[in-house]
Order: sequence, then C-alpha cells, then structure tokens
Amino acid sequence: MTHGRRRRMLGVGIDWAEQFHLVAMGRSENGVFEVTRVEHTPVAVTALLARIAGLEPDPAEVRVVIETSHGMLVEQLLDAGFTVVPVNPDLIARRRGPARKKDDAEDARIACLLALDRFTSLRPLIPHGAVAAELRAIARDDERANRDERRLLNRLRADLIATFPAALQIAGTDMGKPTFLRLLERWPTQEALRQVPREEIKAFARSGHHGWPDRFADQVTAALVSETFSARDYLVRAKADTIRLTATQLLAIGAQRRVWEKRMGQLLLGVPRRGRRSATEEQPGNRFPGGEIYLSFPGLGDRLAARVAGEIGDHIEQFDSPNALACYAGKAPVTRRSGKSEYVVACRLACNRHLRDAVQQWAFCSLRQSRWAREFYDRHIADHHSHQAALRALGNRWLEVLWHCLRRRVRYDETVHAANRNRAMAHPRAA
Repeated sequence: MTHGRRRRMLGVGIDWAEQFHLVAMGRSENGVFEVTRVEHTPVAVTALLARIAGLEPDPAEVRVVIETSHGMLVEQLLDAGFTVVPVNPDLIARRRGPARKKDDAEDARIACLLALDRFTSLRPLIPHGAVAAELRAIARDDERANRDERRLLNRLRADLIATFPAALQIAGTDMGKPTFLRLLERWPTQEALRQVPREEIKAFARSGHHGWPDRFADQVTAALVSETFSARDYLVRAKADTIRLTATQLLAIGAQRRVWEKRMGQLLLGVPRRGRRSATEEQPGNRFPGGEIYLSFPGLGDRLAARVAGEIGDHIEQFDSPNALACYAGKAPVTRRSGKSEYVVACRLACNRHLRDAVQQWAFCSLRQSRWAREFYDRHIADHHSHQAALRALGNRWLEVLWHCLRRRVRYDETVHAANRNRAMAHPRAA
C-alpha cells in the first residue's frame, strides 16, 4: 500500500454492546471526525454500512477495530468487505490515560485511532469458511457439554453416596454407562430396585442392548445384598427425583454428544463413515480442508481433532511460522529480560484458550500412541519439569509438526518424523 493510499484509508472504531454500539470514524489527515450511536438492529446496522460506503467506496480501504471477533455485527462488517481487526480490550484500556477513565465514546475514539495508526501491528480477522465455522461451533458446544457431564456425574455420585451406595458398586468404574443411568432413571432408590425380580433386570439390560444381561443382573443382585449404610427415609424420598433428573440429563447429554461426534467426523472427512481411515480425498461432500491430516496424528480422534482444527481454521497461511501458531495456542513460552535477570513465564495468557486446552489434551493422549512423544515427555520429567510443563513443551512440538504438514498438505507419518528428528539431533544446527 502506497503512502497516498494510506491517506485515504477510513478508520472505524466500534465500542460494541448488546443493545447499541458507539461508532467513531476518521481519517489519518484530520483524525476522528464523527462519533455516532448505532442501535443493534438490522435497519440501523445496514444504515451504518451505507454511511461507511458513502465515505469510502472501496471496502478494502476501510479498517474497523472492534473488541470482539464474533457476532452478528462482525459478520455484517466482513460481508461488506471491510478489514476487521479484533483487539484485546486491554489494548484500548492501556490508552485511556493515567486516570484509566472508562467512557464508551472515548473507547470508540481510541479504537478509531488504532485503526488509523499504520505503525501498530494488528492482525486482521480472517473469517472461517462455512464448514470450519460449523466445526468450531460444534466442537466448542461438545466441550461445554463435556464439562456439564462431569459436573452432573460428580453431583450424582454425591447423591448416591448419601442415599444409594449400592448403586456405586453396580456402576463400577464408569458411572456414565447408558444402562446404569437408565437403571437409575427407572429405579432411583435401593428399596425400589430390591423389589425388582432378577428376570426383569435381565430383560431391562437386554432391551438396552447390554452385551451381558446375565452378568449385569448378577452384578445388581450382588450389590443389593452387600453390606451398606442405610440412609434416612426422608432423605431417600427427597433425593429420588433428583437422582432420576440427573440420570435423564446425563442420558440426553450423552446422546447429543454422540450425534455431535458423528457430525464432526463427517465434517472432517466430508462423508459419514464407519472407520477412522475409511474416507479418502476422492469422496464427495463438504469437507474441512486438511481434515484427513489432523486425523493422521497420534492422539487425535474425531472430537479432539475437531477442536484443534476448528480453532486453527481453514487458513493455515495466516500463521507465517510454527512459532506464530504456537503463540496463538499459548504453547510458546514467554521470556522476560530486565537487566541481569532473565526468566521464562510458564504459561502464555494472551492466546486462544480453547486451542490451548485442546493441544494440552492432545499432547497427553499422544503419549500412548507415539514413541517419540513418550520419550520427549519422559526426558522433560527426568529434567525435573512438572507434568503440565512437559505437556506444554510436547504440545509445542506437535504444533510445529502440524504446521509443516498442513503447509505441505501431507499426512503425518511417524516413521518419517522419527527419521527427520534423529537426523536433526545427530547433526545440530550450528549456533
């Protein structure tokens, strides 16, 4: 962009809210010249876009700074062809002056001045495609449902300990089994289950497609005759409906998560499938770019691959280096130097936290499926690093390999990577 073109650039700063937005517009030669309030309605937003287009006909010369990267307003700005630059609210807060006075109109002015500052290094928003956006939305909802599931399981366990301890023996190590949850949904108390004949329990397990109905019936019978504490009658009556409700909620969450998992696999590879490797590039359908590359990595199943791929997006070129991707995922360490002191911050806070958590889990899951990953982790543990620190370092390495695979459009091959790694360790780069 030449200096003449920079002078005609229109800067727009938006302090957004749920009901209305404050919009500041300006140019580099005369600064901010207009601050207006825009209601969050389709008519008002359309009028704002028309006003901006009237001031600058070329949408490529419109730079919008806003404190969010999603929402209806952002989608309308992107559809209009404007360059949208999402910023952290702390960036605007640091420019409010020594008093740090909070004022929506002043925040919009500051955002507009940021848009006009050609020396400020800000990353424009590259929107996801339709498939990538759907994959990210489903993956985030699935992870949120997973947290709800764990919370409900902990609550159910506490209620069973207080009123129905024999149920914990029936559940064993997995309280989330559908057959067990349906059992609690139908007979939420120990007294109600004790009155059920063994044959009825067998028929119940068989109707729920349990693999061993006889074994399940024996397990229930053994748990009911075992010695357990007896809860107060009033507490059992009070908790019966709570246990039934929690079991129903867990069954609904589990069923929906299975639907989401199937959809995530379909979006990654383009077609419904039965096996992990059954789809090929020649199969038709809308497919996430590079979905088969993500699934080729150890530790990435449908759910975890969808979380990583959805957060990275379908434009890997926005990350010009593996370190840029690692910084975005919060895996690159932060070094602080001042005078004679130098130390490394263990965790990067300014990052995509959804991707950070997904990569941390990916590093942990890869320990069983990748030999070099296990050796890398064990070496860091031997060097007295903590478990989480070793996983962060391993996640950083996985992101580096993923970046190269995505840029070259090749699937991950453990043999090739191990050979390259051994060659690099045998011949280290000269300092």
